[in-house]
Amino acid sequence: MIKILFVCHGNICRSTMAEFIMKDIVNKQGLAEAFHIESSATHTDEIWNGEGSPVYPPARAKLREHGIGTDDNELGVSEKRARLTSRKDYDKFDFIIGMDNANIRNLNGIFGGDPDKKIFKMLEFADRDGDVADPWYTGNFDATWRDCSDGCHGLFRQIMMDPRFAGDLGDGGFSDSDDEGYYSDGLKYDDFPRG
Repeated sequence: MIKILFVCHGNICRSTMAEFIMKDIVNKQGLAEAFHIESSATHTDEIWNGEGSPVYPPARAKLREHGIGTDDNELGVSEKRARLTSRKDYDKFDFIIGMDNANIRNLNGIFGGDPDKKIFKMLEFADRDGDVADPWYTGNFDATWRDCSDGCHGLFRQIMMDPRFAGDLGDGGFSDSDDEGYYSDGLKYDDFPRG
């Protein structure tokens, strides 16, 4: 099983949007059983008396606008609560993905470094520099959606093309492609569906 943790400051906007975008991608590809995907916070701002805040309403609305968190594609959005990143998460996950430079610094502090090279910045997977737009300050959930979607699709593409994950994903994706770029499982790896 491929385990992914998305992390931001409060875990009610950016990392949560990334969590559910990624869940939607793997679900649509019929690979949900091969992945475990979560999100968490680096600070307790959205955790009160041990209870995490739910998905921020405008973030939830943006997910619904793209068909995520709806009755027919709920994916756990309604039950999601913010949780704090713990030192134990380092051993549990294959990919730990921060939304910005501050998240990366905080993750390195929580884990005491990154000896196994598991920590990444989200937009690395979109082949862009910079931080995922923070709608908490800008109110621009469209930019956050774009950044998270681009990063998640890039991460998915990277995982699908990486032979290290062949055992987790079965036979699909690692055999030769035909002239059209389709592989044995019917996925076209240079053009994954966009949410």
